[in-house]
Amino acid sequence: MRFFLRGLASGFVLLAMAAPQYANGQMQPYPDRQGDESPSRPDAAEQLFALANQARADLRLGRLAWDPALAEAALAHCRLMARKGPIAHQYQGEPDLSDRAAQAGAHFSLIEENVAVGPTAAAIHDEWMHSPGHRDNLLNAQVNRLGVAVVFSHGVLYAVEDFSEAVLPLKANQVEAQVASLIRPSGVSVLDEVAAARAACRTSSGLPRDPHGREPRFVMRWQSADLKRLPQVLVQKLGSGQYHEAAVGGCPAQNQNSAFTAYRVAVLLY
Repeated sequence: MRFFLRGLASGFVLLAMAAPQYANGQMQPYPDRQGDESPSRPDAAEQLFALANQARADLRLGRLAWDPALAEAALAHCRLMARKGPIAHQYQGEPDLSDRAAQAGAHFSLIEENVAVGPTAAAIHDEWMHSPGHRDNLLNAQVNRLGVAVVFSHGVLYAVEDFSEAVLPLKANQVEAQVASLIRPSGVSVLDEVAAARAACRTSSGLPRDPHGREPRFVMRWQSADLKRLPQVLVQKLGSGQYHEAAVGGCPAQNQNSAFTAYRVAVLLY
């Protein structure tokens, strides 16, 4: 994650870290907590969301989808900024960006954040676009989700934008089905039996036998948030003509920050 700090005499304070809600496609106001001294401004959040996507469209970058979980995490942090005074990405006792986004229900492989205080949403966006760290976050081609929160306090707006590269939360059988769909075009048959492949997935070495006592001739283990393509080594093995059957197994990722979503897979070739 990147950090960027800049103070401006014009009444802006900005911070960038490279790390409103929708119902039926429409933004809904945040529910203000009773007695909260910092009322939310969903109109300003909606404006920042629209301005971010307009800036990306001008450069032919992908449109960001609204992420309710990111917005929930952004709102909690935004209210904390308004209470604490000087803006920051993390306060003492507060989870870091990745943890608070995950706790809100977001699934991601990359996460970034812009925070600021300023007079209007349009002015905050303009300052972000003229600040290298904030601009890089906003125009990052990798991110595809955005949650925005704005609260009004002490006569100014406090704003948080949380960006992420979203990852679908998939179960082991869904991971296996996706990887199998990538293997089949090679002509290698994918076996229905997955026990041996799942056992191989949970270890870092060894050649588990299938129910017929066979050992695989090749084992590929990897973990990634991207299930749209196979590792190049596996692609080469599948195209070699040496293998005729494959078993695919999924299991929890190893040595992975629990806040980030990743999948671990094993493919056995026979």
